[in-house]
Amino acid sequence: MEGRLRAAEKDGVVHFPLKLGDPANVVHHPAPGSATFPAGQHGWCAPGEPGAVRSLTDGGTPMAKRQNYGFEKRQKDLKKQQKRDEKAEKKRLREQLTDPSAPLDEGTEEAVRALCTEGWELFETFSAKAGTGTGEFHPFIAADYETVLAALLPRRGAGLKFLEWGSATGVITIMADLLGFEAFGIEIDIDLVHIARDLAERHYSEARFAAGSFLPAGYEWRPTSGDGRTATIATGTSGYLELATPLDEFDVVFGFPWPGEEPMMLDLMRAYGRPDAYLLLNTVNDGVQTYQGGRLLPA
Repeated sequence: MEGRLRAAEKDGVVHFPLKLGDPANVVHHPAPGSATFPAGQHGWCAPGEPGAVRSLTDGGTPMAKRQNYGFEKRQKDLKKQQKRDEKAEKKRLREQLTDPSAPLDEGTEEAVRALCTEGWELFETFSAKAGTGTGEFHPFIAADYETVLAALLPRRGAGLKFLEWGSATGVITIMADLLGFEAFGIEIDIDLVHIARDLAERHYSEARFAAGSFLPAGYEWRPTSGDGRTATIATGTSGYLELATPLDEFDVVFGFPWPGEEPMMLDLMRAYGRPDAYLLLNTVNDGVQTYQGGRLLPA
């Protein structure tokens, strides 16, 4: 062997033997009729591991199983890296976003379209359950995503914070994140919060969701009529506590009120929001209306 051991090929994989003179440098073969080596018997060194003992078995575990484990681990690592790369690219695009009038790039447009498609599928699932007569509560009504998208586009910008009151399955909050906002949603129904978080993960979104009420602690609705009920708007622990972000730190706030709830939302924004922030209300009859400082802005 001219003073050195030669590499050997076993099952299509090149293995390198141990150092010369090593008493363990003995090629062991499995017993007749057995596919594994006896526990503790070692045979070959793998490339990149000079002098190290590479066991063909670990307590009788076939080498093929170990190789398969390594392949699966590499695949998982590649998927994790892909997610990190996609998030980094989205962050880069967000930082570059300075012109709200600029059209969406092809990648963002495709991502928003895929999100809306899945959003409608989720809503249809809830609608089907509500129509079965089983008494299951239908917890939300979906907004017209395309109409909301058109209203968000001129308000986007690098570093702006977006909040959705009553975020349901999270479609609009995630949409805002894809458009470049730092996006948050507050939803009273914990089951919907879980659905929204799962949806965000599937669409590589960093949107954040909190379970709770979008009414800040201490807020009371006191209309001139004297009827201070909040209609369908549920009260409970304030979601701003979980977000660790008060209402006056948001640049754009979106809500989808039932008829008659608009005055309360405007009052809430007046009392706790920032005067220069935008309040987008998705009305039933007039589409999305935009307010700033309590004033309705021209369409």
